[in-house]
Amino acid sequence: MQNDDLPHEVILSIQRVLEIQPTEEIDRLDGLSERFNTVEILNDFFPDEASLAHLDDVSARLAETHQELQKEVDALHAELKVSQDPERMSVIQEMISDLLGQMSRIREKATESEAVVRNITKDIQVLDLAKKNLITSMTMMKRLQMLVNALTQLEDLIKEKKYSEVAQTLAAVKQISASFKSYTAVPRINRVWNHIQEIQTHLRTQLDADFDAFYLQDNNKQIKPALIADACLVVDVLGPDVRSHVIERFVALELKEYRRIFKTNDEAGQLDNISRRFAWFRRLLQTHELEQGRMFPAEWRVSWHLLAKFAEITRDDVTTLLTKAGSNLTVKALLDNLQITTEFEQAMSKKWATSFKDILKATDNPHSEPGKPISAAFEPHMGIFVDAQDKVLADMLAPHRKGKGNRTQPRVSSEASTEDDNGSSPLTVLPSSTDLFYFYGQSLEQCAKLSTGQALFDLCTLHKKWLRIYAEEVLSASVKRPPVVSRKSTETRLDLDLLKQMCLQINTADYCQATALELEEKVKEKVNPEFKEKITFQVECDLFVSAISIAINVILREFETNCDPSFITLSRTSWSTVNQVSGPSPYTGELVKSADQVIEVIKPLIEQKKYLRNLFDKASSIILVKFTNSLVRSRPLKEIGAEQLLIDMQSVKAYLVKMPGEALATTSYTRSLNKTTTRLEALLKVIVTPVDPPEGFILNYTLLIGDASFSNFQKILDLKGTPKSIQNNLLDSFLTITSTKTDLESTSFLSSLDMDPPATGHAGGSLISPGASRVSLPLGGAADGIFSTMSGPGHSGPPTGSSADSAAGRAEIIGAKSSRISVALSVSDCGKIPRLHDGRQAFTCLQYSWKIYPY
Repeated sequence: MQNDDLPHEVILSIQRVLEIQPTEEIDRLDGLSERFNTVEILNDFFPDEASLAHLDDVSARLAETHQELQKEVDALHAELKVSQDPERMSVIQEMISDLLGQMSRIREKATESEAVVRNITKDIQVLDLAKKNLITSMTMMKRLQMLVNALTQLEDLIKEKKYSEVAQTLAAVKQISASFKSYTAVPRINRVWNHIQEIQTHLRTQLDADFDAFYLQDNNKQIKPALIADACLVVDVLGPDVRSHVIERFVALELKEYRRIFKTNDEAGQLDNISRRFAWFRRLLQTHELEQGRMFPAEWRVSWHLLAKFAEITRDDVTTLLTKAGSNLTVKALLDNLQITTEFEQAMSKKWATSFKDILKATDNPHSEPGKPISAAFEPHMGIFVDAQDKVLADMLAPHRKGKGNRTQPRVSSEASTEDDNGSSPLTVLPSSTDLFYFYGQSLEQCAKLSTGQALFDLCTLHKKWLRIYAEEVLSASVKRPPVVSRKSTETRLDLDLLKQMCLQINTADYCQATALELEEKVKEKVNPEFKEKITFQVECDLFVSAISIAINVILREFETNCDPSFITLSRTSWSTVNQVSGPSPYTGELVKSADQVIEVIKPLIEQKKYLRNLFDKASSIILVKFTNSLVRSRPLKEIGAEQLLIDMQSVKAYLVKMPGEALATTSYTRSLNKTTTRLEALLKVIVTPVDPPEGFILNYTLLIGDASFSNFQKILDLKGTPKSIQNNLLDSFLTITSTKTDLESTSFLSSLDMDPPATGHAGGSLISPGASRVSLPLGGAADGIFSTMSGPGHSGPPTGSSADSAAGRAEIIGAKSSRISVALSVSDCGKIPRLHDGRQAFTCLQYSWKIYPY
């Protein structure tokens, strides 16, 4: 067995038998732990090569140790054999048997002793039980005597109507009689128990008569107020059921006259006399508090019970009257009576500093509807109020909604022009939107004062309906189908009124969206808890965001149309005939001027800067997409033409960089712009590179474009206008060279470059399509879609030429013989790359600047 097979408990047991302490320093050969290591022991014996000379001595010492251990083992075996001698084991077994016999005899003696003790104490236990029963009997007899005496005294006190003493005696009788409840099977006690019930019944009858006489002020039977006050103490002792009966009896007698006067079929009980009901109750309550109310204990809250019963009767009558009125019920009558009712409930709540519903709950009666105020009767009929609000809103927005007939001017524009005609400052938002939300606030406050239940929820639903109508028929409808104005291809007429109208629409929709969210929070604060989860204006807010998107679409369409003549000039330029480069082409100045015309109009008019930033993202995207498409349509470019386009590209980029201004420029905008223009520059720089020598041209392509795509290389040749005969040789060389470069990607941003872009229409497809539902408003990354779905090679590409961002403009082919111009790169931190077949060398440059010299 290996040492590591021994359990830890066994090792500890062996150490304990051998009297080895865990901390005691012992010989490694005697160790029983799992850390036994033969290599370490051998290293101790032979620490170096010289120690191998003592091999015989070590072997002899180990053999001697082995013999000593063997002798010790033999001695232990002999001792164990003696200990296991059969005769000795027999003696031990006999001793164990004797011990078990002694234990059995001791157990028997203990049982006998217990029986003797129980027999001695038997009489004592009987005496103890007799004493306990005797004491209980004496106690019950004394209580019974006390109960009988108390009943006799109680009967006398009841006859004399000494109710203050009756209350004390009756409380004592009820407390004493509770101990006899388990002994009602005893005839004598059962008779006493029944006598107690008879006395209480008689007492209740006498109390009812006294209370009725006091309520009715019977002259033949005068009852003093002090007697009634003492009688209330007795009622409290009799229990809550008796107290409820007394209060209900009093409330019924007090409101008997109210039922008679205000019948629903009498004139006084009609709906227009509801204020008389409340005036009558206020007089009743005042009289009660000055007279009868002082007799009742404060904790009885008799005034609350009066109010609860009055509310129940009045609510039933109002429900009947409203149902009877039917279609003849007017909004004014409904709201006036509801306001009177609400003011009464608020006055009662203020009087006792308790909400009206809490008062009703505190006086809950199982025979009536609990917790419903009088105003609850108006809830089912509040639809009349909501319908009236619907009609008011319809009339309010009728002049602004899209009519069925043809109109020469959209309503949004007419609102703005009306204000301008009056000579006032330009509008920030449409007045109709502020009027709408002002009306919403008024109607919400009015309804919340009258009802915070179903009526307020229905009003909220109505508000949502008209918000949707406002978004769809006032804001969005005027631009969903804008009038089509035919323009010539070179015409740059700018529709300033349309731009101003769209800026106004953006501001208005943003205002409506923000205010709708505030309205949602306000409604949730006022509406009842069961409706809170159902309140949401998210759909309406989405419609306003959609209106913003539509307006941005229109602005972008106008922006693109204004810039189109410059791009048409670019696409019609014959770049193959350009024999020298100069400054920026004239069309770039026109392009910058056309774009700036639109930007300068919308900048001061749009309030929220986030929408301006989004517009700048989209406008930059449009310009770069149109520039790319026009560039492709104007092929062949040739080297000189590509050089000129590079200069034009830098001019356009300079404008795009400063287009937002310092206050609105963002890191994401600059990053996206640089990413896209870097790709365009890489494309043009490859075209600038001479095709001779082919290896240098192809190597420059792989460094700048970073892929091994045959079709992408063919696109470059088509853009350069390379003859077909030369293309074949270049394509063969391209396949040969790229087949050895396994680190190149199979695609790049050129893979999605459309070589046959549309000559007309708007760039970006649905980006600025009039029918688009919205423009993506979150900023950043807008320019990533300049080449449709163009994207550079993945991050797993080669370190040189794997992406357009890192490889654009890094190479220079030295000694190009056939080129009519020389392209020089300022080189810094350049690393060498493999030599070409003719011994010339190219360099990869991490930083560069283009300098163009005539050849």
